[in-house]
Amino acid sequence: MVRMSENLNVLHSTQVIIEQALTRLGYSEAMVELLKEPIRVLTVRIPVRMDDNSVKVFTGYRAQHNDAVGPTKGGVRFHPDVNEDEVKALSIWMSLKCGIVDLPYGGGKGGVICDPRQMSFGELERLSRGYVRAVSQIVGPTKDIPAPDVMTNSQIMAWMMDEYSRIREFDAPGFITGKPIVLGGSHGRETATAKGVTIMIDQALKKKGIPLKNARVVIQGFGNAGSYLAKFMHDMGACVVGISDVYGGLYNPDGLDIEYLLDRRDSFGTVTKLFKDTLTNQELLELDCDILVPAAIENQITAENAGRIKAPIIVEAANGPTTIEATKILTDRGVLLVPDVLASAGGVVVSYFEWVQNNQGYYWTEAEVHARLQEMMEKGFENVYNVHMTRKVDMRLAAYMVGVRKMAEAARFRGWVN
Repeated sequence: MVRMSENLNVLHSTQVIIEQALTRLGYSEAMVELLKEPIRVLTVRIPVRMDDNSVKVFTGYRAQHNDAVGPTKGGVRFHPDVNEDEVKALSIWMSLKCGIVDLPYGGGKGGVICDPRQMSFGELERLSRGYVRAVSQIVGPTKDIPAPDVMTNSQIMAWMMDEYSRIREFDAPGFITGKPIVLGGSHGRETATAKGVTIMIDQALKKKGIPLKNARVVIQGFGNAGSYLAKFMHDMGACVVGISDVYGGLYNPDGLDIEYLLDRRDSFGTVTKLFKDTLTNQELLELDCDILVPAAIENQITAENAGRIKAPIIVEAANGPTTIEATKILTDRGVLLVPDVLASAGGVVVSYFEWVQNNQGYYWTEAEVHARLQEMMEKGFENVYNVHMTRKVDMRLAAYMVGVRKMAEAARFRGWVN
């Protein structure tokens, strides 16, 4: 989750790399101006009747970065720290993810300033429906397709889909993704981000000549992506030696008992409170391992600690865990860093599959979903890695160059910018 004090820095850093990518690709200043900001940001006020019969007014946002390629796509988060700059930055990242894996989307992102942990089931439903009513004029199956994000889930998507269907007076499952299976959801959606990260780890290991069997993995964060990733890596024969949550980290050089930890993980992704001997999250990042996966929050690897990172491979499952300065330090040291806009694209890929299945009225098996996901993620990795090698740029800038090219070309052919 992007913190309030960091939002401007995150947005600015994203815009700096967007400008670098477009300049290296030979696009005009006008193209930079077009793509470094969302084309549309809507702020809404949502009155909600609370359980005590009072009315509380919530603030929400929906940002649409660019729709030159097609409809915009991206999650809706419910969190106390949501704000406009965060939503804008995240919508740009969604555009990049879609471009890297060649989806027919631009990026979108939404959010509501609230704390779901302090709200009842009924209050959450009324807020979810109120948000859809407030943004209904700019969203839809061919306009902007929301999805789950921080502190939102398939139940909230179901309420939102139902409300949109009521407004439009026809059933509209393709309006939103991340729905329950019985309402048109896709097999494999819940684990999609972790599956995508697993594929990226496998590709990075091959480039470094490190076998997956017994490769030592450290995962910072034990939420949805981190916990599923730990299970997948364990099942594939890797050795997960470290994990952490918001309270601290656990380490065992011989490998952690992942099944035991998953059984005791609570709904907020915490487990380390059960143990006496824990590390700090910063100590966890500096452990000796083959693969480090930041899957928690932003700005964890900085210029201050980048020189102490021992992993030869870093795969970013979180949004923005490594600063621009740290990226340069790590790249200069020969670390292979798979950036967030590539590594965490699995979620939007399977959301795209869900949208396609909704439009077709024909649904795929989980095996079919995983096979198609693997194909798209591997292709995205190869495209980024090839730019990294041929253009002699770091993997992050290479990913941005791949991600922005499709948007820029679509805008150019439409005649928006020369």
